[in-house]
Amino acid sequence: MTVAPHSPLNLRLLLAGFGTLICLVFGVLTLRAFGVGPSLFLFALAAVGVVDLVVLQRRRSQRGRAHAGRDHTHDSLFE
Repeated sequence: MTVAPHSPLNLRLLLAGFGTLICLVFGVLTLRAFGVGPSLFLFALAAVGVVDLVVLQRRRSQRGRAHAGRDHTHDSLFE
């Protein structure tokens, strides 16, 4: 029996969500402490994280449609 390699998409989804949340929290804290200038960098990183979340979710749904009717037990590490 051959086992398919684990997909890193769910791990990337988890890490992108964590990074987005951290950037938003520290962006708000930086905004309150230092003003708008320094916090813009963290808000930009959070926006990149949101885009990454959308792209990853679309890839997961495409992978699900491509493997319809197949046993999915070994497709991903976190499913």
